[in-house]
Amino acid sequence: MKPCAKRPKVILVPYPAQGHVTPMLKLASTLHSHGFDPVLVTPEFIHRRISPPVDRKTAEVITYVPIPDGSGATDGTSRDFFSVEKAMEDIMPVHLERLVSGLDVSDDGMALMVVDLLASYAIEVGNRCRVPTVGFWPAMLATYKLVTAIPELVREGHISDCGLPQKKSELRQKPTLTTHDLPWLIGPVNARQARFKFWTRTLHRSASLRWLLVNSFPEEEDEALIQCSIDHPMIIPIGPLTSPSPVTKNSSLWEEDDTCLTWLKNQEPNSVIYVSFGSWVSPMGRDQIANLAISLESTGRPFLWVLGPSWCEGLPHGFLERVRSKGRVVSWAPQVEVLQDGAVGCYLTHCGWNSTVEAVQCGRRMLCWPVAGDQFVNCKYIVESWRVGVRLGGFREREVENGVRQVMDDGEMGVRLAELKERMMTSKASSKAAANMAGFLEDLRRMAEDDSL
Repeated sequence: MKPCAKRPKVILVPYPAQGHVTPMLKLASTLHSHGFDPVLVTPEFIHRRISPPVDRKTAEVITYVPIPDGSGATDGTSRDFFSVEKAMEDIMPVHLERLVSGLDVSDDGMALMVVDLLASYAIEVGNRCRVPTVGFWPAMLATYKLVTAIPELVREGHISDCGLPQKKSELRQKPTLTTHDLPWLIGPVNARQARFKFWTRTLHRSASLRWLLVNSFPEEEDEALIQCSIDHPMIIPIGPLTSPSPVTKNSSLWEEDDTCLTWLKNQEPNSVIYVSFGSWVSPMGRDQIANLAISLESTGRPFLWVLGPSWCEGLPHGFLERVRSKGRVVSWAPQVEVLQDGAVGCYLTHCGWNSTVEAVQCGRRMLCWPVAGDQFVNCKYIVESWRVGVRLGGFREREVENGVRQVMDDGEMGVRLAELKERMMTSKASSKAAANMAGFLEDLRRMAEDDSL
């Protein structure tokens, strides 16, 4: 690798979904503060939804570069998991390689490429271009450890060679997980097997990495390093990445309805049930939407529900009229601003890692309805380890009402939430994460100097 220029470029390649782009943007901002020139590379359908800052000062922080994804679509809608996978394997590598090769010979030079592990095709591109490539895990470290345990799970008979559970059994990981909590178990059998193949390919490619930056808090670090195999990269906790900046303040890929903030100002403190299940996976069918609507109405409490237009078709007839004085339904909301509002009493969430961190950061208790991927692991921590939330068994009236009452009325839960926020997000925790990042960058610079001799 060439010695680093005054402000060398760093290419950042996120997996193309909201929950992955947001933390990568925050990482880009952090790297810029350390003297790098970040270049965010996304497929065209994501790039169309990202609005680079119009202010000259912030526009100079991150360069946004699209590469073809083969969809040909111009509507900016989300792609399903398998169409994204096909684009990453068959179409995007050649375009990324052309981009990386061009930047490597530019005047500014290039220090490294940071790759979301789920966009593992980019690891191979980095290796072919002989560019130092660093992994990025945008989720909780515990989920990464679960994925790296795949060979062990197969050996011990927990899952088959195709990733399917042989039986429901408990795993060694704490808090206690079962074979039903594995992140690839989504959809019918053929989809689960295909997703498992995706994860094993990701694991194989990541073995060539020297470092893995993890968007998790350093409290997990010691245990992780003890259990880390030499076959895996060095784990560097640098999160949670929450610091607001002009670049990342509005990193949503969707148009937000901020009129709900005015509505919140007119509600009583700690009274509102905030409901949002993220942007990537539809969490429910029509029947579940109808059940949840009826249950929210029956609580008699005010609620703010983020529900995409296509999902609104499942709402009961006349629902919006009946709840007009108590409830608000919007297609997308500025989530951090919502959670910061004192009117919010609890958060019904899919337990995505970004949403979990934001809830803790804002001191909001959680009602948990995990849907896919790392959400089951996050839910276990929220409910069993940290005890700052309750998992719902369903959306029937009694289940929702009991869940809301539990989280709203549990005074000790508020104390535990404050303690968790202290551990995750105070200056002491941030200092350790910052020290980890500084140590990683020092290693990188030292390696660059050695290569230049």
